[in-house]
Amino acid sequence: MKQCNIFPFWEKLTDEEKQQISNECYTEVYEKGTIMHKADDTCVGLMAVVSGQLRVYILSDEGREVTLFRVNTGEVCVLSASCLMDTIDFDVLIEANEKTEVIVLPSICLNKIIKNNVYAELYLHKAATEKFSDVMWTMQQILFKKIDQRIAGLILDEANRNNTAELKITHDEIAKYIGSAREVVTKALKYLAEYDVIELQRGKIIVTDKEKLRKFI
Repeated sequence: MKQCNIFPFWEKLTDEEKQQISNECYTEVYEKGTIMHKADDTCVGLMAVVSGQLRVYILSDEGREVTLFRVNTGEVCVLSASCLMDTIDFDVLIEANEKTEVIVLPSICLNKIIKNNVYAELYLHKAATEKFSDVMWTMQQILFKKIDQRIAGLILDEANRNNTAELKITHDEIAKYIGSAREVVTKALKYLAEYDVIELQRGKIIVTDKEKLRKFI
């Protein structure tokens, strides 16, 4: 069943606008690893995550991935509608980080809404600005923090988000999240394991001492 009222500006819409969105929005389910938005794709529209997680990233000419931010359950991915914002002129890719269900508000419908409803337009630009703060934080991490610090922070964030000490995450996935090479990540993880703050197992990482791990950040 569609949940078109998931968009934060819903209560600021007129009855006619709500009906327009209800008629046009649709549900999609993406398997882990599915790329639902590329630089050369047609603008998808606004995506609200019902369950799962999206990863927004950029890709260098050499094929290096840098994760800008992730969009969790209950959040909205505004960069999937970046074609409607004149101030955004760089390309991103959006991938399902796990099996993910989204509600999509097509760009054609959204464009009509924001032209007539100032609240929807303000929300779109405010949300984009907040995500750029996340992008700046990511750039600061890459530029000013050591690999082991960034990995320790990522592991703690994942442990807290999933409320578990056992993380099903690979070295390749960590490398994509922090914008590094797999070999570098493997070396840093072994370094952290030597201090008994994590335990490495095939396809997963177990946090053995969260407080001690936090000191590495």
